[in-house]
Amino acid sequence: MTRAPAPPRDRREPGEIFSPGFALFADMLLVGLLTSLACLPVVTAPAAFAAASATLREAVGPGAQIRISGYVGHLRAHLSAGSLAAGLVPPLLAVVVLVDAALLRSRLPGADVMAPALVLLALGGTTVGLRATALTAPHRLSAREALVRSAADPRGTLLLGSAVLLAALLAWAMPLLAPLLPGPVAFAATVVDLRYRPRRPRLVSGVGHDRRVG
Repeated sequence: MTRAPAPPRDRREPGEIFSPGFALFADMLLVGLLTSLACLPVVTAPAAFAAASATLREAVGPGAQIRISGYVGHLRAHLSAGSLAAGLVPPLLAVVVLVDAALLRSRLPGADVMAPALVLLALGGTTVGLRATALTAPHRLSAREALVRSAADPRGTLLLGSAVLLAALLAWAMPLLAPLLPGPVAFAATVVDLRYRPRRPRLVSGVGHDRRVG
């Protein structure tokens, strides 16, 4: 009795060189480079990451291809007075990191406590900000909704925070990779948002009436 041949692990189309997974990885790196360029004015960083998340959402669909014009279109759609105002937050986080580095080099009383606290503050702020950029309408770039989802989904928040920390370590160890890192970070924020499912109250049948439980 002969065994049937195992099905191929990838689903390449006829004439396609790379598998869909590799194509998505290449698209993610392209989005990272575009996001780095869009972040150069600094205040455009929230809109740039939001455009990256919207572009990567489209890339997940069957047969979808990432185009520079598509990213530019999403960037224009996300640019607004509110997003530009939110773009002042990254410089504030940079100031927190600089203050933290100064505390580590100093011998001031309480520096051993304040330095880790500032690191956690910067990491938490970055994580919540990335969750805000991954939100879709009607919660687009909503800091409040991002806080709610971060608290309701601690596992996703931990995963995204780990991705941010890993990206920071890679940028510190290999600075040449820094322009490409926004792509994987935006992809992580998008995936965390896609897996988020809000808790809904359940109906529990009682004797003659129903009641809702959380």
